[in-house]
Amino acid sequence: MTIAVIPSRYGSSRFEGKPLAMIGGKSMIQRVYEQTQKSSAVTRTVVATDDQRILDAVKTFGGEAVMTSQACRSGTDRVAETANILNLADNEIVVNIQGDQPIFNPLTIDEMIRPFKEDPTLFMSTLAFKIQDKREITDPKDVKVTFNNNGFAMYFSRAQIPYPREKETQVDFYKHLGFYAYKKSFLDKIVALPTGTCENVEKLEQLRVLEFGYQIRVVVTEYDSPEIDLPEDIERIEIRL
Repeated sequence: MTIAVIPSRYGSSRFEGKPLAMIGGKSMIQRVYEQTQKSSAVTRTVVATDDQRILDAVKTFGGEAVMTSQACRSGTDRVAETANILNLADNEIVVNIQGDQPIFNPLTIDEMIRPFKEDPTLFMSTLAFKIQDKREITDPKDVKVTFNNNGFAMYFSRAQIPYPREKETQVDFYKHLGFYAYKKSFLDKIVALPTGTCENVEKLEQLRVLEFGYQIRVVVTEYDSPEIDLPEDIERIEIRL
């Protein structure tokens, strides 16, 4: 059984009320919810929010939502709280869906959870996309990831990694898409950990996992997933719909 959770906050310094922004006649949260339900692997989709307006909007279009604490320090913590509200079993797979990527390909969810079937000892995976737009290599808005020969993450950063000291260009750069899959038992373990130093500096919650010695399997997908950071990004997404 695979449960997809979409963490969704109303407050945002750059784009307040972003989940309720209209994109081609539907709210962003509705588009993300509907894309998630297209995955053949997902058996249940739940929005996790801390705002009554989002909760009401989800219920209006027929979706399922739960109210979580405003004290959650990250989306991961909100997903973990939801998993416990739903009383999920320790061995169930929980998928963390990015709420600001309304046109992601549902096949990426299937790709991300496939390693759990191949390796029963795995407890966390995420997605990466080989960068095509060179601007994203150095843009701090786009998080980069490097991984080892076994497909496990070595580091995530807003900076360019690896850095070409001698102007080496024959190397691929990968963008982190921000989706995660976890075993529920490991999700509980993550949120019990203190905030890591690198996590705090880069403002990247996945670094908490690496800083405390755990592994994250990186699945490279051929499907990009553009995000909406600012109101002006909406037109770009609507053109792609």
